[in-house]
Amino acid sequence: MDTSRENAAAVHPVRRRRVPVPAVVALVLLACVAATIGVVSWAADEVSSDLTDQEMTCCWEDGATPAWMSGQLGIRIPEGASDRRAGYKVGQRYDTGLLSFVLPSEEAEAYTGRLVEKDTVMIDNSHPEEKGYRPAAAFGHLGLPEPETLVQGLRRTSLCPDDLMTPEGTYLQRCVDLFAHELDAGTTRIYVRSTVEPSVTPPVGKAQ
Repeated sequence: MDTSRENAAAVHPVRRRRVPVPAVVALVLLACVAATIGVVSWAADEVSSDLTDQEMTCCWEDGATPAWMSGQLGIRIPEGASDRRAGYKVGQRYDTGLLSFVLPSEEAEAYTGRLVEKDTVMIDNSHPEEKGYRPAAAFGHLGLPEPETLVQGLRRTSLCPDDLMTPEGTYLQRCVDLFAHELDAGTTRIYVRSTVEPSVTPPVGKAQ
């Protein structure tokens, strides 16, 4: 039996194709580029997160109590209001004042009726901002959700003191964005945001 061919096949190893050097270099470069993009993307996310955190905590003034902010905006707080919160943030071009309080829903309806003109309708928030929305001066600083992100039970309007002759509107000092959010417990939270220009100074010095 002739086994020479079998022996020859056993002696001579099978030749494998070698990957061309340029292809190897290209693969290595692609891997490096992908890794670099990943690192840059991660670093950019970290920087963006840090800047957002700084924006949330920077430049808020001490002394901006609900009573003080009420006087600055001309938004009178009803005596029965609970959970009163306020904030005042200094900006590069203008400052922003925030005010919020809670009323029983029937009282809140009567209150906004005394503030808004009869022919002005507080509209639903049919085009809400995304959940992570953060304006320059966020209600999140006061531990509250941003009213622009709320849909269920939220109504909103904007008011200015010019020619606003409603019972509460006659006290208004600045243009405001007004939000009323009806909560599940038969209560309504009132949100007020206003651009303050020129700037004012709360009773206590600036927070660091």
